[in-house]
Amino acid sequence: MKLLQAGSQECALFLSGLRSRQGAISPEIEQTVRGILDKIRTGGDTALFEQTERLDGVRLDAASVQVGPREVEEAYAALAPASLEAIKTAASRIRAFHLRQLRPSWFSDEDGAIVGMLIRSLDRVGIYVPGGTAAYPSTVLMNAIPAAIAGVAEIVMCTPPRRDGSVAAAVLVAADLCGVHAIYKAGGVQAVAAMAYGTASIPKVDKIVGPGNIYVATAKRLVFGQVGIDMIAGPTELLIIADEEASSACVAADLLSQAEHDPLSTAILLTPSARLAEAVVDELKCQVAQLPRRKTAEASLEQFGAAVVVKGLDEAAALSNDIAPEHLELLVRDPWGLLPKIRRAGAIFMGEASPEAVGDYLAGPNHVLPTGGTARFASPLSVADFQRSSSLIAFSRQKLETLEPALVELARLEGLEAHARAATIRGRA
Repeated sequence: MKLLQAGSQECALFLSGLRSRQGAISPEIEQTVRGILDKIRTGGDTALFEQTERLDGVRLDAASVQVGPREVEEAYAALAPASLEAIKTAASRIRAFHLRQLRPSWFSDEDGAIVGMLIRSLDRVGIYVPGGTAAYPSTVLMNAIPAAIAGVAEIVMCTPPRRDGSVAAAVLVAADLCGVHAIYKAGGVQAVAAMAYGTASIPKVDKIVGPGNIYVATAKRLVFGQVGIDMIAGPTELLIIADEEASSACVAADLLSQAEHDPLSTAILLTPSARLAEAVVDELKCQVAQLPRRKTAEASLEQFGAAVVVKGLDEAAALSNDIAPEHLELLVRDPWGLLPKIRRAGAIFMGEASPEAVGDYLAGPNHVLPTGGTARFASPLSVADFQRSSSLIAFSRQKLETLEPALVELARLEGLEAHARAATIRGRA
């Protein structure tokens, strides 16, 4: 991890490097993804199964691509009781938080004019859950629960099969607990393509949500317009603002909790304490040596890790707002006092007892967050992402007559006479 001074040329170069990779996709990857998308769009199931065998090493057909009830039953039996209870606890907390996001339809009656918004759930949503050698039940919970609460009529899920053609028990149990209607053994670009275009086995959806690697993210970007998407997620990020009272052990542990995800993960400390910055760098060397994913974490820290010494917490907040991180921890004496100065972050964790990891699993708020600086304009996944709204306008004749002069004037101001006559003709009817 680099030890930098805010305002130095080295620090400026580091921050510039972070910004330059935001949204960057190589032409080679895009060309590969376009090729697979086109094959699924034109070839349907045949192409889907060919790509699954080629990329995942699993031979499937129309009878085996969908997870059946027996596989789900076997998944419950395969899970340790403690694991099952942990998933249920997380599901309960996530469901309780997202229930508070429901927006009822509303109307306002203003003297003969009823105007408002009709809120309707999407009909069919597709959830992508990374898999293969790994299992991410938390991804299922965070994506499926708000969709179910929104009232989505049909929730389908695609996840890469393991080499033996199975899906991890924890993923199947989480999907069942969340009310996922159908689970398909398909991963990568081919899964995104199948959900976007539809095949004989996998139905076309209205929106695709869920994380994935650069190929999945590129596929989502390229099918946007055919379907909706939640966001184009990049490597995970954690920025910590800490003062001299923060524990170097806690800061290091939290930075590593992100660094172990991916060699491209970002882990940054901003602190006015040079002593803490140096202690964290030393602590990281000790803690990373004990991690099973040591090589991944070390690669992340080498490329995108930094301990930056700033002049004060005001400068730290300004730098944080400029970076707009996915996750932001405020490990300072008074996090609530610093909070008003924070303008841009996907999720904010307040104080030493709120490590980022609790947000990943069971705090309740969604862990699907904007990355790559997109927290400048984007928000966490929510119930609203699975709903759409329609404007509702119902004028009385009296109200139309009252507003007719202004309506006609605006229409003619824009040179649209038919618009004006659509109002005046009603006065003669």
